[in-house]
Amino acid sequence: MTGVADDQRPAATAPAYRRVRADARRNIEALLETAKAVFATSGVDAPMREIADRAGVGVGTIYRHFPQRADLVAAVFRHEVDACASAAAHLATKHAPGEALDRWMQRYVDFIVAKRGLAAALHSGSSAFQSLPAYFDQRLEPALQGLLDRAAAVGELRADADPHDLLRAVASLCMPSGDGDPAPARRLVALLVDGLRYRGRVS
Repeated sequence: MTGVADDQRPAATAPAYRRVRADARRNIEALLETAKAVFATSGVDAPMREIADRAGVGVGTIYRHFPQRADLVAAVFRHEVDACASAAAHLATKHAPGEALDRWMQRYVDFIVAKRGLAAALHSGSSAFQSLPAYFDQRLEPALQGLLDRAAAVGELRADADPHDLLRAVASLCMPSGDGDPAPARRLVALLVDGLRYRGRVS
């Protein structure tokens, strides 16, 4: 069992980082980026002191915003979901519809691969994680739907692609291989997206 529930501190009633000033939010976002990097290399049981030292803050600062370790893990997950969802709108403004979809699907692969480090904690049964599946769907399904609609509107894509199914299909294709190399998953996801072009109006 992970150490997610080891820090017995009062649970927050809501994510504290959503109720702070813009400058404080930037500091918290930097802390979340640091926590993500530490979790990726040392696991979610990494000492809070390691995260605090790398972020250049005191341990008390972390606990002030995230009273339990599970709160921090959940916040890192939400932060990554938000970044992935926001990337869809950014790519749509920078690239043609088909290319934007291609690039976002590969960005989603990055998210899935990075999430593996949180997997054990997210399935630990902590109440801090109960809302995360719904949050995942609420943020990522509309983001992907927008890209699909845009590509279908110009005939680059079939019109019946379902974002819910696609998100889960990509997650399945990203199941870890023996050596942990994400390249095979990237190739499979590229083939999946190519398949969505079948029955598009553009040959």
